[in-house]
Amino acid sequence: MREPVFLRQNQARWQQYEQQAPANPDELAARFVALTDDLAYAQTFYPGSPTTAYLNALAAKLHQRLYRNKPESPGRFSQFWAEELPLLVARHHRTLRVAALLFVVFTALGAMSAALDDRFVRVVLGDSYVNMTLENIRRGDPMGVYKTESEAPMFLYITLNNIYVALRVFVLGIFGGAGSIVELFRTGMMLGSFQYFFVHKHVGLQSFLTIWIHGTLEISAIVLAGGAGLVMGAGLLFPGTYSRAESFRRAARDGVKLALGLVPIFVVAGFLEGFVTRHTEMPIAVSLAIIGASAGFIGWYFGFYPGQVRRRLARLS
Repeated sequence: MREPVFLRQNQARWQQYEQQAPANPDELAARFVALTDDLAYAQTFYPGSPTTAYLNALAAKLHQRLYRNKPESPGRFSQFWAEELPLLVARHHRTLRVAALLFVVFTALGAMSAALDDRFVRVVLGDSYVNMTLENIRRGDPMGVYKTESEAPMFLYITLNNIYVALRVFVLGIFGGAGSIVELFRTGMMLGSFQYFFVHKHVGLQSFLTIWIHGTLEISAIVLAGGAGLVMGAGLLFPGTYSRAESFRRAARDGVKLALGLVPIFVVAGFLEGFVTRHTEMPIAVSLAIIGASAGFIGWYFGFYPGQVRRRLARLS
C-alpha cells in the first residue's frame, strides 16, 4: 500500500503508544510486537522515509522499556526455547487452539465412524495391521506390535518418520491452511478409529496405558504442527495492513519456527516408543507417571509458560 494510506491507518495507534502508558505488562509486550511488525513493513516498502525513522525510534524506546535490567542472554539457542518460541506460541495461541479443537472433532468423528461401521477400521488402518493386532489380542499381547523391532532402529525410524509427517502437515498449510486441515482430519480419523478398535475389543485400558506413553507427545506435536500450518495459511488469507506477499512471508517465518521447535518433542516421543512402550508389563503407576509427565509438559510449555514469559518480559520495563 502507499505510504499515506499506511500512515492514515496506523498513525493514531502509534501516537497512543507514544503518549499513553500501557495499562499492564501484557499490553506493553503486545505494543512492542505490533510496532516491530509495522517497522519491518516500513523498512521493506518505505526505506529512508520519515515514517520508517519515526517507527525505528519509537520501537527503540519500547525495546528499552521491555529489556531494561534484563539479565544477559544465555545464548541464541537457549533464548529460542526460553523466550522466542513461547512468545510465538502466545502470539498465535488462538490459531493453535483452533487446530487442537479441529483435531478433537476429527478424532471423535473417527471413533464414531468405527462404531457405526465395522469395516471402517480396516479401510483406515489396513487389513494387514488389523489382522496382526487381532492375532496379538488372541495371544494375550494386544500391544505386541511395539516389540517386533529392536530398540535403536525403531527409535530412529519412528523419529524421522514423525518429523517428516509433522513437516508435511505444516508445509501443506501453504494452501491457505486447507492442506494442514486435511492432514489433521486424516490423522484424527485414524486415531479415533484406532483407539475405538481397542476399546471395542475390550483392551482399551491396556492400549491407553501403552500407546499414550509416546502418543501424548507425538500426537500433541503433530497437532501443533498443523497449527503452524494454519498460522502460515492465515498470513496468506488475512494480510491485514500488509501486502499479501509480506503478510505471508511473516506468517511463514513464524510457522517454520513453530514447526522446527517441535523436533525435540518428536525425538523424545521416538525414544519412548522405541525403548519404553514395548515394556507392556510395566506397572500401571509407571505408565501413568510417564503419560502424566508428558501431558503436563505440553500443557505447561504450550499453555501456561508462553503467557508467563510475555508477562515477565513486560515487567522488566
